[in-house]
Amino acid sequence: MKEKLRGSCLCKAIEYELDSLDMPISHCHCQTCRKAHAAAFASTAGVMREHFRWIKGQGHLSRYESSPGKFRHFCTVCGSHLMAERLAQPHVIVRVATLDDDPKMTPQAHIWTSHEQPWLEHESVKKYPQWQT
Repeated sequence: MKEKLRGSCLCKAIEYELDSLDMPISHCHCQTCRKAHAAAFASTAGVMREHFRWIKGQGHLSRYESSPGKFRHFCTVCGSHLMAERLAQPHVIVRVATLDDDPKMTPQAHIWTSHEQPWLEHESVKKYPQWQT
């Protein structure tokens, strides 16, 4: 049996647990993910509903319908976007960066690259292990 994975928001007011990532990790470049995460893309993976559980802080959850039928769930304290769902689908979409545990998977695709920003060139950009010196 796989080891359960735990995740949380930035302030730790909300925690969740999942049995497995049931779909590959993808980096989503769509405009709504970019805006919701204030980032160039959001790393996501599908989790079957029966494999996902809120374990702490549900009273701090809020949701926003970012497109018809798609609800993004976030913490009302710190604003972390934790997961999204379309109620008719059998899975939810977890924001992989909110996992506290290593999922032991790597991303398999970039999606919605038609929305990718031209400034997102990263291969030749300098890298620093912590803050730049």
